[in-house]
Amino acid sequence: MFITDRGRPAHVQLSIEDYRRLAGEDRNLLAALSVPGLADIDLNPPHARIESAEADLA
Repeated sequence: MFITDRGRPAHVQLSIEDYRRLAGEDRNLLAALSVPGLADIDLNPPHARIESAEADLA
């Protein structure tokens, strides 16, 4: 299905299966976030300290 803008084709509506096939989305999250050549970067972010208050169930 074509979606027009002022009479001119501007967008295409696809099924999610067709979009994923065309976009090559058969990758997993790690592969999607991987960037070639960045393996030598030393990243050691500080640990997050998450605290929560006790719930008052009275």
